[in-house]
Amino acid sequence: MNRQVILKSRPAGIAQAENFQIVQSDMPTPAEGEVLMRNHFLSVEPAMRGWIADAGNYSDPVGIGEVMRALSAGHVEASNHPDFAPGDAVMGWFGWQDYACVTPDRIMRKVAETDLPLSLSLGVLGLNGVTAHLALTKIGLPKAGETVVVSTAAGSVGSAVGQIANILGCRTIGIAGGPEKVKLCTEEFGYEAAFDYKSDDLDAALAEACPEGVNVYYDNTSGAISDAVMRHLAIGARVVICGTAAISRWDEWPSGPRVERHLLTRRARMEGFVIFDHMDDFDASAAQLAQWVREGKLTYREDMLDGIEACPDALAGLYRGENMGKRLVKLAVG
Repeated sequence: MNRQVILKSRPAGIAQAENFQIVQSDMPTPAEGEVLMRNHFLSVEPAMRGWIADAGNYSDPVGIGEVMRALSAGHVEASNHPDFAPGDAVMGWFGWQDYACVTPDRIMRKVAETDLPLSLSLGVLGLNGVTAHLALTKIGLPKAGETVVVSTAAGSVGSAVGQIANILGCRTIGIAGGPEKVKLCTEEFGYEAAFDYKSDDLDAALAEACPEGVNVYYDNTSGAISDAVMRHLAIGARVVICGTAAISRWDEWPSGPRVERHLLTRRARMEGFVIFDHMDDFDASAAQLAQWVREGKLTYREDMLDGIEACPDALAGLYRGENMGKRLVKLAVG
C-alpha cells in the first residue's frame, strides 16, 4: 500500500493538522514513459501556505482530496523511461507520499552530489539554498564590504543567505525569533550580529549595527520587521522580497507604513523573487553550493521529523517557530 497525505479541507490562515488526512492507496505502477519513485525525504516549505490557500499566488492551489504538493527526494524504484534507471537518486515534485508515479517533467533533477547526504537536495542544495544564492546574487547584487541584513536569518533560506554574503565579503546582520535562533546566527551561521525581533528594539539595534545604512535587505517576512529595516536603507540599497511570513492570509491586502518615500529618498530598488522563474540556473547554483559545503564554507542544520505521521502538523509547527533548521520528514525505507 502507498500512504499519502491529502488536503482534507481548505485552511483559514496557517494550515493545521486537521486540514490534512493520511490515506492508503494501491501501490502505483508506472505506465509507458513514467518513473516509479520511492520517497526517502519529504520537504516542508513555508511556501506551502500559499499553495493551499483559496486564492492561488504564483501557482494553482492544491485541490481538496489531492496529495499535498511537496518536493521530495528518493530513488527510482522502477522506470519505463530511458533517461532514468532503478537506483537513480532524484528530487522533484513527488508529494507527501511513500511512492509516486511521475513523468520526467515532475523530476527537477538527478542528484549529482552523491558524496553528500541525499536530504541536502531538499535544503541547502535544493529549493532553499538555490533561492538564497540566486536571489541574493541576481537581485541583491552584493559587493564586498557592504552590509546585508536578513530576516528569518536562522531559517533554511536565511541561514544560507548570511553565509553566502559572508563568502562574497559582506558584513551580515541577522534578525531571528528567540534567543536560541539569535545564538545560531552568530555562532553557526557567521552573522556579525543578530537581533531578536520578539524582544529587541530593532530600530535602535539596526541604527547601531548599520551606521552607514543597509545596502542589501533580504526580506523573508514583510510586516513590522521590514518596516524597521526600511528606515535604515542606504543610498542605492537593494531589497529582495523572498517571503512574507508575517502575512497570515493571502486574501487580505496587508497594511502598514508605506515604503515609497524610503525607496525614493534612498534611490533604492525592491524586487520579488520566485525560484520558478530561474530554473535554468538551478543546477549551476546547486553545484556551487555543494562545493562550498565540501570546503566547509557553507554549513546547515536539518530539523528531521520521523515518519509520514508527522506530516499533518509539520507546516503548522514551522510557523510556530519550532524548527531549528530545514524542516524535513524522513520516511522509513526497508
